[in-house]
Amino acid sequence: MKLLLSLLLWTLLLALCWPLALLFLVAFPFLWLLAIPFRIVGALIEAVLALVRALLFLPARLLGG
Repeated sequence: MKLLLSLLLWTLLLALCWPLALLFLVAFPFLWLLAIPFRIVGALIEAVLALVRALLFLPARLLGG
């Protein structure tokens, strides 16, 4: 569904302003590659927060709460 919506929006952009649509088509892979480190950092932060949460709730889990 998300892919279909993206394709529909890109086709609409192509019909309205084709140079901008072609620029987006060329620039999108570079933007995706640029976003990879931020996605990795986000996953690491999420894992660290899950570990901290598990450590904080450990006494309650041991006591059966």
